[in-house]
Amino acid sequence: MVSPLSLSFFTFFLFLFLSHPQAQAQSQSDPQSPTNDPPTICIIGSGISGSSVAHFLRLYSSSSSSSNSNPFSIHIFERNGVVGGRMATVNVSGQTFEAGASILHPKNYHAVNYTELLGLKNKNPSSSSTSDSFSLGIWDGQKFVFKTLSFSSNIPFVDKIVSLANSLLMFVRYGFSLLRMQTFVEGTVNNFLKYYERFESRPVFETVDEMLKWAGLYNLTTRTLQEELIDVGLSPLLIKELVTVITRINYGQSVSISGLAGAVSLAGSGGGLWAIEGGNWQMAAGLINRSDAALHLHEEIDSVSYLGEYYELNSTKGNSYKCEVTVVATPLDELNIQFTPPISIPKRKLQHTHATFVRGLLNPGYFGLDAVSKIPELVATLEDPDLPFTSISVLKKHDEKDFTYKIFSREPMADILLDSFFSVRQETIRIDWGAYPHYNAPEEFAPFILDDRNLYYVNAFENAASTMETSAVAAENIARLILSRFFSQVLLISSNLGSNSDGEILHVDL
Repeated sequence: MVSPLSLSFFTFFLFLFLSHPQAQAQSQSDPQSPTNDPPTICIIGSGISGSSVAHFLRLYSSSSSSSNSNPFSIHIFERNGVVGGRMATVNVSGQTFEAGASILHPKNYHAVNYTELLGLKNKNPSSSSTSDSFSLGIWDGQKFVFKTLSFSSNIPFVDKIVSLANSLLMFVRYGFSLLRMQTFVEGTVNNFLKYYERFESRPVFETVDEMLKWAGLYNLTTRTLQEELIDVGLSPLLIKELVTVITRINYGQSVSISGLAGAVSLAGSGGGLWAIEGGNWQMAAGLINRSDAALHLHEEIDSVSYLGEYYELNSTKGNSYKCEVTVVATPLDELNIQFTPPISIPKRKLQHTHATFVRGLLNPGYFGLDAVSKIPELVATLEDPDLPFTSISVLKKHDEKDFTYKIFSREPMADILLDSFFSVRQETIRIDWGAYPHYNAPEEFAPFILDDRNLYYVNAFENAASTMETSAVAAENIARLILSRFFSQVLLISSNLGSNSDGEILHVDL
C-alpha cells in the first residue's frame, strides 16, 4: 500500500529467528524431480500479503486434513534483507517508530487475531496520540483555519474535558455533517465485515469485481469520494477541510480519490486505533515463522515462466526454482519481473509518500506563532499544490525543546526547506514509499488469477483500498482460491471469523 530501506533495528538474533533452515534451499532447476514430491507454492513478497497467504494456506489445509504432514511446501522470496514490506520501523536517536503502515482499526479482525496468535502486544500508534486532548491544526499555508484546544495534563479527567470541548468546537464548525460522515463510514465498515463471515455463506472470489459486488462495496469504486459525500449531505466546508486533511494524511491524495478508498481513509481517523508494540512488521515475521516456509532474503525474482506443469522462477542470484503455484504478493507497478507468457494488467500509478523523521524543534515563527507550545501536535494541510508538506506530527516529546516529528510530503524534503520549518535539527531520516495506488474513479482492477492457471496476484485488491487489513482479506481469499483450484480442496471447515445464525459478525481467536 514499495520496498523498505534496510533498517538498523534488526539484530543478528532476529535474523536467525526468521531464517528457517530451509531458507538456504538448493536451487530447484531440475524439472525431472520425482512426481510424488509435494507441490511447491512460491510467494513473491514477505509483507502482510505474502505472509498472510502462507498463514491461511497452512491454517486451512491443516484444519481440513487428517494427516499431520504438510501437503505442500512454501517458499517466500524477499528482495530486501528484512521481512514486512511496507510495514517497517525507523530508528531515530535510538528510539523506534513506525515508518510505513502504522495504524490498525479495532475491527481489523485478521490483525487482531494475528496479534493474539503470535503473542504480540498492541499499543496506541504514537505517544502523542494517547491523550484525549491531542491537538489538531489545519494550515492553509498562511494561517491555521481551524485549531483544537491543547492542554497538557496527567489527570484523565482534565483530558476528557478538553476532548469534549474540542468535540464541541468541531460541531460548531461542521455541524451535523459530522454525524452524516460517521454514518457513511459505519455503513462501509459494516459491509466490509462480510469478509469475515463463515465459509458456508462466503464464496471464494476469482475477481476483485466479484468480491466487491458481493459485499456491496463495488459502487463506491466507480465514483469519487467527493461525489459520494455530497450525495450523503456533507457540507462543502467539512469536505474541503477535515475530509481533505484525512485523505491527504492517509493516502496522500485529495477527495477526488475513489469512494471506497476514501471511506477506508476516513475509518482510519476514528477512535480506538492501535499498532503492534515494537513494530507492525512482527505480524509478517511471526506468520512466516509459523507457516513453516522457506524464507529467501536478499533474493529478487526477475522472471516467472510457465513451462507446462510448473512455473520456473529465476532470481537475481542466478537461482532457479520450480513452483507448481506462484503468488505475487507485492505491487507489480514498479517492478521489472518478466512473465512468460506475458500477463496483462491495467496500468497503475503508485502514489509516493515521502516520510521524513526529524529530531529537533519546529520554528513557531514559520506558523506565525510566538512559542513552540502553541504549535498543534498534528499540523495538517489543505489541498494546495504550493504547500510543501502534507502533515507534521509529534511522535514523541522528549522535553520542552526536544521533539521527534514525522513529516509526510508528496515530494522529497530538501534541507533548505526543512531549515525553514525547524529552528533545530539534530537528526533527519528520509524514506520514499511507493505506498499505495493513485486512486482514480472508476477504478479498474487487475485479475486475481493472472494466467487462468495458477499464477495469482494478491495486490489486485489494492485498487479498492490499500491497508494492512485489506491486504490480509485479499490474501485469505487467494489462499482459498489456491486450495480450491489447484488442490481441489473443498473447505468444509468453519472460518474462525464468522457469523452466527442471525448473520451477526463474530470475532473468535484463531
